Amino acid sequence: MLRKAMIGIALTLPLMGALAACDDKGPAEKAGEKLDNAADEMKDAVNPQGPAEKTGEKIDNATGN
Repeated sequence: MLRKAMIGIALTLPLMGALAACDDKGPAEKAGEKLDNAADEMKDAVNPQGPAEKTGEKIDNATGN
């Protein structure tokens, strides 16, 4: 039982490291973010945000969410 757990951990750790190393954004991801931001700006122009939504968005932007 312990041996199976150790094998599982040994296989999982390198995969987690590989996924964590993917911080660089490629051109497609950057373009997608620009499209998302443009869509958000269009939505805000049609339906303006209230003060709580603006505050929440600032918090999201500050924390990188």
